Amino acid sequence: MYSNHWGGALEIATTTGGESTTEDDNRSRNFDLDRASLNQLQRYDTYDRSTQSSRNLDETQQSWLLGPPEKKKKKYVDLGCIICSRKALKYTFIGIIVAFAVIALPTIVVKVWPKHKSQPSLPDNYTFALHKALMFFDAQKSGKLPKSNGIPWRGDSGLQDGSKLTDVKGGLVGGYYDAGDNIKFHYPMSFAMTMLSWSVIEYEHKYRALGEYEHITDIIKWGTDYLLRTFNSSATKIDKIYSQVGGALNNSRKPDDHYCWQRPEDMNYERPVQTATSAPDLAGEMAAALAAASIVFRDNKQYSRKLVKGAETLFDFARDLGKRTSYCRGNPYIEPFYNSTNYFDEHMWGSAWLYYATGNKTYMSLATNPVLSKNTKARFMIPDLSVMRIFLNPGYPYEEMLSSYHNITGLTMCSYLQRFQVFNFTKGGLIQLNHGRGQPLQYVANAAFLASLFVDYLNATGVPGWYCGPFFITLEELRSFATFQMNYILGENPLKMSYLVGYGDKFPNHVHHRGASIPTGKTKYSCTGGWRWRDTKNPNVHNITGAMVGGPDKFDKFKDVRVNFSYTEPTLAGNAGLVAALVSLTGNGGYGIDKNTMFSAVPPLYPMSPPPPPPWKP
Repeated sequence: MYSNHWGGALEIATTTGGESTTEDDNRSRNFDLDRASLNQLQRYDTYDRSTQSSRNLDETQQSWLLGPPEKKKKKYVDLGCIICSRKALKYTFIGIIVAFAVIALPTIVVKVWPKHKSQPSLPDNYTFALHKALMFFDAQKSGKLPKSNGIPWRGDSGLQDGSKLTDVKGGLVGGYYDAGDNIKFHYPMSFAMTMLSWSVIEYEHKYRALGEYEHITDIIKWGTDYLLRTFNSSATKIDKIYSQVGGALNNSRKPDDHYCWQRPEDMNYERPVQTATSAPDLAGEMAAALAAASIVFRDNKQYSRKLVKGAETLFDFARDLGKRTSYCRGNPYIEPFYNSTNYFDEHMWGSAWLYYATGNKTYMSLATNPVLSKNTKARFMIPDLSVMRIFLNPGYPYEEMLSSYHNITGLTMCSYLQRFQVFNFTKGGLIQLNHGRGQPLQYVANAAFLASLFVDYLNATGVPGWYCGPFFITLEELRSFATFQMNYILGENPLKMSYLVGYGDKFPNHVHHRGASIPTGKTKYSCTGGWRWRDTKNPNVHNITGAMVGGPDKFDKFKDVRVNFSYTEPTLAGNAGLVAALVSLTGNGGYGIDKNTMFSAVPPLYPMSPPPPPPWKP
């Protein structure tokens, strides 16, 4: 498990613009549920129809004596070619008039009446921010870019990555640069793809309504296509993974990705490829990414099956008892940056996603294994299993562990609330999940997503809140935590600064990012020639729109200085959490989650009967 780690799972299908809403939608729109309002009494008026009595006896007797009354002669109208009775003609005319009034007249009115088209609801701040946050991933793409990439100052790059490898046709071209440097770290890249896929699984209806569904799925596929290249994805058993492309050594004075300050399009130094022959952590994280993406691409059967197969192969490699040394152990290109000290959390994370992707109970058994749970330390993944209990309620033999996970999820949500003083908060209200160290916003964004998602889970099942010890916490209070933290990031903070580049009137313009700080054009700057652009006090020549920077310190102070990466550097993992939080909180495109998609591959569960008690002995 690496120091910048997050993870996890939870969506209920809602209407996104139709005229009716489901009961679940109505719940999710009202955090303080009024159950009386869900059961309106319908009143029906009953009508008693009395029957008239028949004629009296005297009249009847008279009819018997006098015979039937004389019938009136019908009067006819001669219409020339047709002769009809006056009564029939009268009713015909009345029918024509009624038909005109009921059918023709409204049609004419509709045709000639001035049309006033109803205006769609205006995008909220989270929608605006979401559109921008997705653009960051386009700016981070490596490889041969499509013409539709949309970032004018970016071009093809890294086309020689992995070109010396003999077992990978076409090399390791593609993927994403991790942050402000030009390194492709496969560990955080995998986590970022899992988070983006998770957000799509839960909130697909919102992405579609906002016109971003094709965009977000393209971003995910760009990442998963690359990850499939980093191991033999056509095999059922592998013995290695390519874990990183590019790199830097601490305090290096030789050209590498940290010593040099160059646009990725202009890199001309060696970019070594790191190989892991043991990777219980990395392989587990990659398995989760491919498994989650397979659910996103479930309608593309061939690609989805390819992702599942790759995920299963990776997970088998991760579980190999003879290969349990961390992928980064002793590697100076990885360990100082994305160090992993535990692989149990990735095994739980990966097994949960593989269960959702395949419905194979073997993975569920592993995810709920008490030994695995005891050794894991990452609470962020527990909601991914909590959702299983909330919506599937599989019963024995999984109930005990799932109930434990659900309780841990609740405790994690309690820890986010300032009144319980588990974490420190800045005077401006920002939670200090990394205990005052640098780059706090990536943790905050991921926590905001988990909190918002937990609210939607409980809303989906009609649960108005949960207990933190003796205190009942409403869903509104937890949602307020998520919105407050996101609003802080978007500019409601003591400095009145948005930490999302391109959002609002005031945002960082000295972002620690090589590509954004160096001009494009015919001039190519060398390894050290680019230092002038690193060290200049002028703003970046390009805005890297949608990048969430590292963020302020524990005193709400921020230094917009390019060389200080703890303040101004964005990351894939941070932006993935940001995107997930924004789509969960936006009110545009519907409310709530889609509780069906997560379980699309899961067969019906029939709980086993618990074993009988042991025989009684006196």
